Amino acid sequence: MGETAIDRTILAGDIVPEPMELMKMNKKVILGPGLRIEEDVVRASKCGQLKMKAPNTYWVDAYQKRYVPNRGELVVGVVTAKAGDIFRVDIGSSEAASLSYIAFEGATKKNRPDVNVGDIVYARLLIAHPDIEPELVCVDSHGKKGKLGVLSGGFLLSCSLNLVRKILNPKCTFLGLLAKEIAFEMAAGMNGRIWVRGKTSKETIAVGNAILALEYVPNDRIRELCDDISAYVAGFVK
Repeated sequence: MGETAIDRTILAGDIVPEPMELMKMNKKVILGPGLRIEEDVVRASKCGQLKMKAPNTYWVDAYQKRYVPNRGELVVGVVTAKAGDIFRVDIGSSEAASLSYIAFEGATKKNRPDVNVGDIVYARLLIAHPDIEPELVCVDSHGKKGKLGVLSGGFLLSCSLNLVRKILNPKCTFLGLLAKEIAFEMAAGMNGRIWVRGKTSKETIAVGNAILALEYVPNDRIRELCDDISAYVAGFVK
């Protein structure tokens, strides 16, 4: 099942009874961004709309750009410095994340990854804690890079965290419809950064504009948006 909205807006500090009722029945509850537990009481840590994904996942959906790292999430970052064997990566949070040179597939002391300051990387958060510096890796649990690693070319977009969640929602038809009109690659980070690359720079810009416009387009007009972008690209190429 997809996410559903619980018909009420909550404020920071409000008690959230829905997950607490499940906890009283000794059921496992997953608290996502915007919720925290204090002495068996679940409270909201930010304002927004309470969301729930059956059967037991709750979070607060709010418009924000400042990213708070969460372990396991995929992020798009920019390498800002290199200190010894560690790369410093800007992921849009309050402090930079660290990325070790051995956190790449097949990396060894003799076979170091080709990473430079200014490069864009797609990585997963291995460590995310309020009292510890965030740590990134560019491999999965099996040591394979998959789609992770340095992203070459393309264009980097900054957007709200809400837009990223909207795009990645399985019920959102945007990516499927747009892919039928324009061929492109995309890496979406939960930190409000999206990397896109089309066959040409013009198509890359068109895809980027479509993604940013999606934030203000209702679901019943997504197809219209994709058709407009396709017509724009076709006319631009001519």
